Amino acid sequence: MKIVFVTLFPHLISPYFEDSILKRALEKNLFEIEFVNFRDFATNKHKKVDTEIVGGGAGMVIDNSALRNALYYLKNKYPNSKTLFLTPVAKRYNQKDAVRLSKEEVLILVSGRYEGFDERLIEDFADEVISIGDFILTGGELASLIIADSILRNINGVLGNYESLQEESFNENMLEAPSFAKMGEVPKILKSGNHKKIEKWKEKTSLLKTKFHRPDLLY
Repeated sequence: MKIVFVTLFPHLISPYFEDSILKRALEKNLFEIEFVNFRDFATNKHKKVDTEIVGGGAGMVIDNSALRNALYYLKNKYPNSKTLFLTPVAKRYNQKDAVRLSKEEVLILVSGRYEGFDERLIEDFADEVISIGDFILTGGELASLIIADSILRNINGVLGNYESLQEESFNENMLEAPSFAKMGEVPKILKSGNHKKIEKWKEKTSLLKTKFHRPDLLY
């Protein structure tokens, strides 16, 4: 898989891949990343990429020129790619989306800035429009990183332990059962060695946690 980050600020994203699990997976070529700064595709003298909003309103909007040129370039370069626009004006992203998107060949993640995108860009280029939650960020880079991380960890070999994926929260609309370190007092059942009883305990506590924290997942 390859993830292409389309952003005005690549340096806000790139350090995330310089440590820990994703760094090791990147070095093993389990996935690829690319950064495209759409300011490089601006044709005006000052490389300006924002403009006033038609009809009035506070702030500026990403214009219909530089980003359009960048996306034309990427669509020609990666004809089998899927383009995702990150914006709060969209459906809510979830774990099922992460698993589904991890099967794509090339994902283009478009990070917004200012007051958002010229709507024509979304209409012409977006395969999906995604929100990470009902709140507003300064820019879409953090959202793009969240999407990328959640997707990449579902690629075979990235985590190194396939079983850890099977027991995670939101599998089958349930939160993950509680976890404990070996030090100190822990529920005795977890030290019993009886795997069937442990599994039933995890199922029960998973249900209790879901009912308490996220009852909306059950009903």
